[in-house]
Amino acid sequence: MTTEGRIEWCRALLARLVRFTGRTLRGEWHAIVVEPVRRLIRRGLSGLLLACVAAFGVVFFHDIAQYPLGEVWVTRLGGVRADLPLWLSLLRTPVSLYVPALDLPVWAGITQLFLAFAWAELALGRARTLAISYATTVAGTLTARVMIALGPGWWGFGLPHEYGQVLDTGPSAAVVGLFTYLSVVKRAPVVFTLTGGSMVWESIAVPNLAGREHLIAVGSAIVLGLLHGRRARLQALLRALLSTRDGGPTSIEPTATPAPAEPTATPAPAEPTAAPAPAEPSATPATTPSRAVPAQATADRSKGTAMTSLEC
Repeated sequence: MTTEGRIEWCRALLARLVRFTGRTLRGEWHAIVVEPVRRLIRRGLSGLLLACVAAFGVVFFHDIAQYPLGEVWVTRLGGVRADLPLWLSLLRTPVSLYVPALDLPVWAGITQLFLAFAWAELALGRARTLAISYATTVAGTLTARVMIALGPGWWGFGLPHEYGQVLDTGPSAAVVGLFTYLSVVKRAPVVFTLTGGSMVWESIAVPNLAGREHLIAVGSAIVLGLLHGRRARLQALLRALLSTRDGGPTSIEPTATPAPAEPTATPAPAEPTAAPAPAEPSATPATTPSRAVPAQATADRSKGTAMTSLEC
Protein backbone atom coordinates (compact mmCIF):
# COMPACT_ATOMS: atom_id res chain seq x y z
CA MET A 1 0.00 0.00 0.00
CA THR A 2 1.38 3.36 -0.98
CA THR A 3 1.60 6.37 1.26
CA GLU A 4 -1.40 8.04 -0.40
CA GLY A 5 -3.47 4.87 0.10
CA ARG A 6 -2.60 4.76 3.80
CA ILE A 7 -3.54 8.41 4.20
CA GLU A 8 -6.91 7.81 2.51
CA TRP A 9 -7.54 4.76 4.69
CA CYS A 10 -6.77 6.76 7.86
CA ARG A 11 -9.05 9.57 6.71
CA ALA A 12 -11.90 7.13 6.03
CA LEU A 13 -11.43 5.45 9.42
CA LEU A 14 -11.36 8.82 11.18
CA ALA A 15 -14.48 9.95 9.34
CA ARG A 16 -16.32 6.76 10.38
CA LEU A 17 -15.21 7.25 13.97
CA VAL A 18 -16.40 10.84 13.98
CA ARG A 19 -19.78 9.88 12.49
CA PHE A 20 -20.20 7.06 15.02
CA THR A 21 -19.30 9.36 17.91
CA GLY A 22 -21.70 12.02 16.66
CA ARG A 23 -24.59 9.54 16.33
CA THR A 24 -23.88 8.13 19.78
CA LEU A 25 -23.72 11.53 21.45
CA ARG A 26 -26.84 12.70 19.61
CA GLY A 27 -28.78 9.62 20.68
CA GLU A 28 -27.57 9.94 24.25
CA TRP A 29 -28.51 13.63 24.36
CA HIS A 30 -31.94 12.78 23.05
CA ALA A 31 -32.40 9.97 25.62
CA ILE A 32 -31.02 11.90 28.60
CA VAL A 33 -32.28 15.44 28.04
CA VAL A 34 -34.85 15.70 25.25
CA GLU A 35 -37.18 12.85 26.21
CA PRO A 36 -37.23 13.63 29.97
CA VAL A 37 -37.87 17.32 29.29
CA ARG A 38 -40.76 16.49 26.95
CA ARG A 39 -42.30 14.16 29.54
CA LEU A 40 -41.80 16.77 32.25
CA ILE A 41 -43.63 19.35 30.14
CA ARG A 42 -46.42 16.88 29.48
CA ARG A 43 -46.79 15.64 33.08
CA GLY A 44 -45.88 18.79 34.95
CA LEU A 45 -44.35 18.89 38.41
CA SER A 46 -46.05 15.59 39.30
CA GLY A 47 -43.29 13.88 37.34
CA LEU A 48 -40.77 14.98 39.98
CA LEU A 49 -42.61 13.61 43.00
CA LEU A 50 -40.10 10.88 43.89
CA ALA A 51 -37.13 13.21 43.42
CA CYS A 52 -38.65 15.84 45.70
CA VAL A 53 -39.58 13.26 48.36
CA ALA A 54 -36.10 11.71 48.28
CA ALA A 55 -34.33 15.06 48.58
CA PHE A 56 -36.67 16.22 51.32
CA GLY A 57 -36.21 12.94 53.21
CA VAL A 58 -32.43 13.25 53.22
CA VAL A 59 -32.57 16.86 54.41
CA PHE A 60 -35.15 15.98 57.07
CA PHE A 61 -33.21 13.07 58.55
CA HIS A 62 -29.97 15.06 58.36
CA ASP A 63 -31.48 17.88 60.41
CA ILE A 64 -32.97 15.49 62.97
CA ALA A 65 -29.65 13.67 63.37
CA GLN A 66 -28.01 16.89 64.55
CA TYR A 67 -29.69 16.45 67.96
CA PRO A 68 -28.77 13.62 70.36
CA LEU A 69 -32.30 12.28 70.71
CA GLY A 70 -32.91 12.64 66.98
CA GLU A 71 -29.71 10.79 66.19
CA VAL A 72 -30.87 7.88 68.36
CA TRP A 73 -34.21 7.64 66.58
CA VAL A 74 -32.65 7.99 63.15
CA THR A 75 -30.31 5.12 63.98
CA ARG A 76 -33.17 3.00 65.26
CA LEU A 77 -35.31 3.62 62.19
CA GLY A 78 -32.73 3.55 59.40
CA GLY A 79 -29.43 2.42 60.84
CA VAL A 80 -28.27 -0.73 59.00
CA ARG A 81 -25.22 -2.73 60.07
CA ALA A 82 -23.99 -6.14 59.06
CA ASP A 83 -23.95 -7.42 62.65
CA LEU A 84 -27.72 -6.88 62.98
CA PRO A 85 -30.20 -9.70 62.29
CA LEU A 86 -31.14 -10.02 58.68
CA TRP A 87 -34.84 -9.31 59.19
CA LEU A 88 -34.04 -6.12 61.09
CA SER A 89 -31.65 -4.94 58.37
CA LEU A 90 -34.24 -5.56 55.66
CA LEU A 91 -36.86 -3.75 57.75
CA ARG A 92 -34.63 -0.69 58.13
CA THR A 93 -33.37 -0.65 54.53
CA PRO A 94 -36.19 1.50 53.04
CA VAL A 95 -35.62 4.21 55.66
CA SER A 96 -31.83 3.93 55.31
CA LEU A 97 -32.15 5.29 51.76
CA TYR A 98 -32.99 8.69 53.26
CA VAL A 99 -30.43 8.61 56.06
CA PRO A 100 -27.29 10.41 54.84
CA ALA A 101 -23.98 8.62 55.03
CA LEU A 102 -21.49 9.72 57.64
CA ASP A 103 -18.47 10.17 55.34
CA LEU A 104 -20.20 11.93 52.45
CA PRO A 105 -21.30 15.58 52.16
CA VAL A 106 -25.08 15.89 52.30
CA TRP A 107 -25.64 18.90 50.08
CA ALA A 108 -23.40 17.58 47.31
CA GLY A 109 -25.18 14.23 47.29
CA ILE A 110 -28.66 15.77 47.18
CA THR A 111 -28.05 17.06 43.64
CA GLN A 112 -27.10 13.60 42.37
CA LEU A 113 -30.02 12.10 44.27
CA PHE A 114 -32.50 14.54 42.76
CA LEU A 115 -31.20 14.08 39.22
CA ALA A 116 -31.17 10.28 39.48
CA PHE A 117 -34.72 9.97 40.82
CA ALA A 118 -36.06 12.66 38.48
CA TRP A 119 -34.59 11.06 35.38
CA ALA A 120 -35.68 7.58 36.46
CA GLU A 121 -39.22 8.66 37.30
CA LEU A 122 -39.66 10.43 33.96
CA ALA A 123 -38.12 7.60 31.96
CA LEU A 124 -39.29 4.50 33.86
CA GLY A 125 -42.19 5.48 36.05
CA ARG A 126 -42.55 5.53 39.82
CA ALA A 127 -43.03 1.81 40.43
CA ARG A 128 -39.97 0.71 38.46
CA THR A 129 -37.87 3.51 39.90
CA LEU A 130 -38.62 2.38 43.44
CA ALA A 131 -38.05 -1.26 42.48
CA ILE A 132 -34.64 -0.63 40.89
CA SER A 133 -33.43 1.63 43.71
CA TYR A 134 -34.50 -0.82 46.40
CA ALA A 135 -33.16 -3.88 44.54
CA THR A 136 -29.70 -2.39 44.03
CA THR A 137 -29.54 -1.23 47.65
CA VAL A 138 -30.57 -4.63 49.00
CA ALA A 139 -28.10 -6.37 46.66
CA GLY A 140 -25.25 -4.25 48.02
CA THR A 141 -26.31 -4.77 51.64
CA LEU A 142 -26.68 -8.55 51.35
CA THR A 143 -23.41 -8.96 49.44
CA ALA A 144 -21.60 -6.90 52.09
CA ARG A 145 -22.94 -9.27 54.75
CA VAL A 146 -21.60 -12.22 52.76
CA MET A 147 -18.18 -10.57 52.41
CA ILE A 148 -18.00 -9.88 56.14
CA ALA A 149 -19.16 -13.41 56.98
CA LEU A 150 -16.38 -14.88 54.82
CA GLY A 151 -13.74 -12.81 56.56
CA PRO A 152 -10.42 -11.59 55.16
CA GLY A 153 -8.92 -13.52 52.33
CA TRP A 154 -10.85 -15.26 49.58
CA TRP A 155 -8.76 -13.53 46.88
CA GLY A 156 -9.72 -10.10 48.18
CA PHE A 157 -13.45 -10.80 48.18
CA GLY A 158 -13.84 -11.10 51.94
CA LEU A 159 -13.78 -8.27 54.46
CA PRO A 160 -12.66 -8.09 58.08
CA HIS A 161 -15.30 -8.68 60.71
CA GLU A 162 -14.83 -5.15 62.06
CA TYR A 163 -16.79 -3.84 59.07
CA GLY A 164 -19.89 -5.42 60.55
CA GLN A 165 -20.15 -2.54 63.02
CA VAL A 166 -19.91 0.18 60.36
CA LEU A 167 -23.14 2.09 59.81
CA ASP A 168 -24.36 1.35 56.30
CA THR A 169 -26.78 4.12 55.28
CA GLY A 170 -27.29 6.59 52.50
CA PRO A 171 -28.91 6.67 49.04
CA SER A 172 -25.61 6.39 47.16
CA ALA A 173 -26.14 2.76 46.13
CA ALA A 174 -29.63 3.57 44.83
CA VAL A 175 -28.31 6.59 42.92
CA VAL A 176 -25.52 4.58 41.34
CA GLY A 177 -27.92 1.77 40.50
CA LEU A 178 -30.43 4.10 38.85
CA PHE A 179 -27.80 5.87 36.76
CA THR A 180 -26.29 2.55 35.64
CA TYR A 181 -29.67 1.00 34.86
CA LEU A 182 -30.77 4.00 32.82
CA SER A 183 -27.48 4.17 30.94
CA VAL A 184 -27.84 0.49 29.96
CA VAL A 185 -31.51 0.77 28.99
CA LYS A 186 -31.14 4.07 27.14
CA ARG A 187 -27.76 3.12 25.64
CA ALA A 188 -25.88 6.04 27.11
CA PRO A 189 -22.18 5.09 27.11
CA VAL A 190 -21.00 8.44 28.46
CA VAL A 191 -23.19 8.22 31.56
CA PHE A 192 -22.27 4.57 32.00
CA THR A 193 -18.56 5.34 31.81
CA LEU A 194 -18.85 8.20 34.27
CA THR A 195 -20.91 6.16 36.72
CA GLY A 196 -19.10 2.84 36.52
CA GLY A 197 -15.67 4.40 36.15
CA SER A 198 -16.14 6.61 39.18
CA MET A 199 -17.25 3.66 41.29
CA VAL A 200 -14.25 1.57 40.21
CA TRP A 201 -11.92 4.46 40.96
CA GLU A 202 -13.56 4.95 44.35
CA SER A 203 -13.16 1.28 45.29
CA ILE A 204 -9.50 1.36 44.28
CA ALA A 205 -8.65 4.70 45.89
CA VAL A 206 -10.64 4.14 49.11
CA PRO A 207 -11.14 0.41 49.67
CA ASN A 208 -14.00 0.56 52.15
CA LEU A 209 -17.42 -1.03 52.60
CA ALA A 210 -19.26 1.67 50.63
CA GLY A 211 -17.03 1.17 47.59
CA ARG A 212 -17.76 -2.56 47.56
CA GLU A 213 -21.49 -1.95 47.83
CA HIS A 214 -21.37 0.56 45.00
CA LEU A 215 -19.67 -1.98 42.74
CA ILE A 216 -22.33 -4.56 43.62
CA ALA A 217 -25.03 -1.99 42.87
CA VAL A 218 -23.46 -1.31 39.47
CA GLY A 219 -23.28 -5.03 38.67
CA SER A 220 -26.86 -5.72 39.72
CA ALA A 221 -28.10 -2.69 37.74
CA ILE A 222 -26.29 -3.97 34.64
CA VAL A 223 -28.00 -7.36 34.97
CA LEU A 224 -31.40 -5.75 35.48
CA GLY A 225 -30.81 -3.43 32.54
CA LEU A 226 -29.92 -6.32 30.24
CA LEU A 227 -33.13 -8.10 31.30
CA HIS A 228 -35.22 -5.01 30.57
CA GLY A 229 -37.77 -5.58 27.80
CA ARG A 230 -37.35 -9.36 27.88
CA ARG A 231 -40.20 -10.08 30.27
CA ALA A 232 -42.44 -11.62 27.62
CA ARG A 233 -39.58 -13.76 26.35
CA LEU A 234 -38.74 -14.98 29.85
CA GLN A 235 -42.40 -15.77 30.55
CA ALA A 236 -42.64 -17.72 27.29
CA LEU A 237 -39.48 -19.62 28.20
CA LEU A 238 -40.84 -20.50 31.63
CA ARG A 239 -44.14 -21.61 30.13
CA ALA A 240 -42.29 -23.77 27.63
CA LEU A 241 -40.26 -25.38 30.40
CA LEU A 242 -43.37 -26.01 32.48
CA SER A 243 -45.23 -27.43 29.49
CA THR A 244 -42.37 -29.82 28.72
CA ARG A 245 -42.37 -31.00 32.32
CA ASP A 246 -46.12 -31.50 32.29
CA GLY A 247 -46.07 -32.94 28.78
CA GLY A 248 -45.46 -36.53 29.97
CA PRO A 249 -48.70 -37.05 31.89
CA THR A 250 -50.77 -35.03 29.43
CA SER A 251 -49.54 -37.14 26.51
CA ILE A 252 -50.49 -40.37 28.31
CA GLU A 253 -54.00 -39.27 29.20
CA PRO A 254 -55.43 -39.20 25.65
CA THR A 255 -54.02 -42.68 24.94
CA ALA A 256 -55.56 -44.04 28.13
CA THR A 257 -59.02 -42.78 27.28
CA PRO A 258 -60.91 -45.12 24.93
CA ALA A 259 -61.12 -42.78 21.97
CA PRO A 260 -62.50 -45.44 19.54
CA ALA A 261 -65.31 -46.21 22.00
CA GLU A 262 -67.12 -43.06 20.98
CA PRO A 263 -68.01 -44.20 17.44
CA THR A 264 -69.15 -47.61 18.80
CA ALA A 265 -71.35 -45.89 21.36
CA THR A 266 -73.04 -43.80 18.71
CA PRO A 267 -76.16 -45.46 17.24
CA ALA A 268 -74.97 -44.98 13.67
CA PRO A 269 -74.83 -48.71 12.78
CA ALA A 270 -78.03 -49.39 14.75
CA GLU A 271 -80.14 -47.18 12.48
CA PRO A 272 -79.96 -49.42 9.39
CA THR A 273 -80.72 -52.55 11.50
CA ALA A 274 -83.69 -50.98 13.27
CA ALA A 275 -84.88 -49.33 10.07
CA PRO A 276 -86.87 -52.33 8.63
CA ALA A 277 -90.14 -51.00 10.09
CA PRO A 278 -92.08 -51.75 6.85
CA ALA A 279 -91.42 -55.46 7.46
CA GLU A 280 -94.25 -55.49 10.03
CA PRO A 281 -97.18 -54.80 7.64
CA SER A 282 -95.78 -57.45 5.29
CA ALA A 283 -95.82 -59.96 8.14
CA THR A 284 -99.44 -59.25 9.19
CA PRO A 285 -101.12 -60.14 5.88
CA ALA A 286 -99.04 -63.31 5.74
CA THR A 287 -100.37 -64.50 9.05
CA THR A 288 -104.05 -63.79 8.31
CA PRO A 289 -104.41 -66.24 5.39
CA SER A 290 -102.52 -68.87 7.34
CA ARG A 291 -105.06 -68.50 10.13
CA ALA A 292 -108.08 -68.45 7.72
CA VAL A 293 -107.17 -71.72 6.00
CA PRO A 294 -107.30 -73.83 9.14
CA ALA A 295 -110.62 -72.19 10.10
CA GLN A 296 -112.27 -73.37 6.84
CA ALA A 297 -110.79 -76.85 7.28
CA THR A 298 -112.24 -77.17 10.75
CA ALA A 299 -115.63 -75.99 9.46
CA ASP A 300 -115.65 -78.69 6.74
CA ARG A 301 -114.61 -81.25 9.31
CA SER A 302 -117.47 -80.24 11.61
CA LYS A 303 -119.92 -80.49 8.73
CA GLY A 304 -118.62 -83.96 7.85
CA THR A 305 -118.99 -85.20 11.36
CA ALA A 306 -122.56 -83.84 11.55
CA MET A 307 -123.58 -85.66 8.34
CA THR A 308 -122.11 -88.90 9.55
CA SER A 309 -124.04 -88.58 12.74
CA LEU A 310 -127.28 -88.03 10.81
CA GLU A 311 -126.63 -90.93 8.54
CA CYS A 312 -126.23 -93.15 11.46
